[in-house]
Amino acid sequence: MSTRASSAATEVLRKPVTKAALKRTLSATPTGMEPTSQRARAYQGFTQQILSGSIRPGQFVSQRELMTLLDMPLGAVREMIPRLEAGGLIKTVPQRGLQIAHVDLKLIRNAFQLRAMIEREAVRLFTRSVSAAELDAIEAAHHDILERARADKPDSTLLDDAQSVDWGLHDRMVDAMGNEIISEIYRVNSLRVRLITLEQSVITPARLIPAMEEHLHFIAALQARDEAGAIAALDQHMDSARHRVLSPETVRAERHEASAVRPIKSISAKTTRRHT
Repeated sequence: MSTRASSAATEVLRKPVTKAALKRTLSATPTGMEPTSQRARAYQGFTQQILSGSIRPGQFVSQRELMTLLDMPLGAVREMIPRLEAGGLIKTVPQRGLQIAHVDLKLIRNAFQLRAMIEREAVRLFTRSVSAAELDAIEAAHHDILERARADKPDSTLLDDAQSVDWGLHDRMVDAMGNEIISEIYRVNSLRVRLITLEQSVITPARLIPAMEEHLHFIAALQARDEAGAIAALDQHMDSARHRVLSPETVRAERHEASAVRPIKSISAKTTRRHT
């Protein structure tokens, strides 16, 4: 792919803010800023620490440690904490401090279910509204990642760029709905999914290839304006992503839960037939 095409593709898909870029943003903010602005920047910093893997699932941190990690005043950190607690990203444990969300079967199930609900609706609208030029640029970005992933020696920025392209497409679809409430809910849930990914799997160039291929199949349906095909491709992609993060123990627990529910259903069915 040409340098010009690669550059255009990168512009279309929003990259997460790097640590250096975040610091430049903070330093450019005038003094005397409002407390709400500080809280928003603290939250953004926390988000970037999750995306970079600096904050791990189940980890305990103090307010002072967060203040140092985010390079924000203690007041801003304290104001940010209720928002993190409301989003289920952190909880206060007496005598121990703040604990980052622990990844378990319930979190995996709930986070992926919410993601599927939002993205299915987003795809319906995106299929009709996205331009052919934008889809071409998105497709070019994915082909670029695939070429780099298949190289004998993948470059050092491949994993970061691949995640930007991957999540950039999903974020773009949701934002295209033009609903700020949904976008905010989706962003918080995306952090839960990223915590799950960090806990349950290791991203490697080899793992990028099937994910990018799934995306290209989905993009082809978008280019054909095939709404049903796009939703089916999205469902397949999310199902694959979910199974990539499920550990063998989690899969066994999920199957055990499913089997435990079946007898209740059969009893209900018999009871219904008896009373009919």
